[in-house]
Amino acid sequence: MTTFCVMKLLCQATRNEKGYAKRFFGTLLTQTTQKGIFSPFCMVVPDPGKTTVFGLAQPFCTAEKSRREPKQKTAFGSVGRRIPYRILHIINQDGESLGNMHRADALRLMDQHDLKLVLLRENVEPPVYRLMTGQQIHEEQLKRAEKKKASSKTGLVQKELSFSSAIAKNDLETKTKQIAHWIEKKYHVKVTIRQAKDSNTDMFILFDRILETVSDKATYLSKPKAIKEGTGTCILRHMSDKELQAYQKAEKQKNSTVNQGGSEDQKSSELPQ
Repeated sequence: MTTFCVMKLLCQATRNEKGYAKRFFGTLLTQTTQKGIFSPFCMVVPDPGKTTVFGLAQPFCTAEKSRREPKQKTAFGSVGRRIPYRILHIINQDGESLGNMHRADALRLMDQHDLKLVLLRENVEPPVYRLMTGQQIHEEQLKRAEKKKASSKTGLVQKELSFSSAIAKNDLETKTKQIAHWIEKKYHVKVTIRQAKDSNTDMFILFDRILETVSDKATYLSKPKAIKEGTGTCILRHMSDKELQAYQKAEKQKNSTVNQGGSEDQKSSELPQ
């Protein structure tokens, strides 16, 4: 009798344990399935009559693996001969489209004309490549570097001046000095001139005079134009290093031409009559 009671209690305890385990894992799997991730626990039951075995497993999530890390933007330049795409859209060195072609044909064309392949747009189908010379690549790299440098400048300051065309000579000189001071600081200067009715000086002539005074360092960002009847405006900016070099070179050539002409006139005047 005692043995029978003990066996009955053991069977009841086993049924209760299985019921608790079933409810626990049923709830756990339901929650993790809704999140799209499986539990880090796994249950192995080799035999119904044996004890349940628990182990640890690597968490798995389809959502995480589907995410692609963004590609880093590559620097502008030749890609060499390693091209991961079969079909390419090719643009020649003159900027004309050659259509789609196999990468082998693009490499053959590159070798025939002694050019280099440069990736222009990768996020299109097919990717766009351009055939370019080394000089073209170098010039484009300089342009992009200058553009990046200009875009990185924050807090660009713009100053404004406004006066009429009847301004006195001394006042105009003062305002021109102020413009030159702002240009030295790399500010943009907006100049607005009102055409006075009793003035014989045209406002556009004043614009030219101001630019001529600061021509060694400034140029027009926005050329003079009439914004309304009797009022004109322009915006001046500091010249870039490249523009300064070109200006200085032109001035040097101009001065040498003037000096050469003066020496020839002097020689001709010294000849006996």
